[in-house]
Amino acid sequence: MSNFAATASPPLVAGDIVRGTCRLLTAYGYGTLTEVTLRTGRRVDVMALAPDGGITVVEVKSSVQDFRSDRKWRDYLEFCDRFFFAVGEGFPHEILPDEPGLIVADRFGADILRDAPETRLAPARRKALTLKFALLGSQRLTRALDPQVI
Repeated sequence: MSNFAATASPPLVAGDIVRGTCRLLTAYGYGTLTEVTLRTGRRVDVMALAPDGGITVVEVKSSVQDFRSDRKWRDYLEFCDRFFFAVGEGFPHEILPDEPGLIVADRFGADILRDAPETRLAPARRKALTLKFALLGSQRLTRALDPQVI
C-alpha cells in the first residue's frame, strides 16, 4: 500500500482503521462521521457524504473474530449508496463477502482494494440521511467547541 509507514507496527485496533479510512475518504472530498446511529438502532462505524450527495457506509472489522461474530452488515445496505468493509493489512480478504467494497487501512491512511457497487438511495431516504448527517456533525462540532452545551 502506497501511503503507509514502512516500519512494523503493533496490531491495529478498530480506531486505527477508522482513522485511516476517514483520512482516505477526506482526501476524496467526502465529509465523514463515525459512530452514526441509524433509525433502526444500528450504529455504523463510518458514514461519509460525497460532494455529489452520495452516502457511503463503512463497516470496520479489526479481526477475524470481529467479522465472524457480527453479521449485521446487510442491515446497512438500505442506508447507503455504497458499502465497504475496512480492515487492517493482513486481514484475510477471502473470508469477506465479494459484494461490498474493500478498504485496507492503518492509522495513517488507506487504499481501496475493491470498489463498492452503487445502488442509489430513494430521494426521501437520501434527504433524511443527509439531514441527519448535517445535524449530527453540527451537534458534535458544537459540543467540541463548548463541552457544557447540553
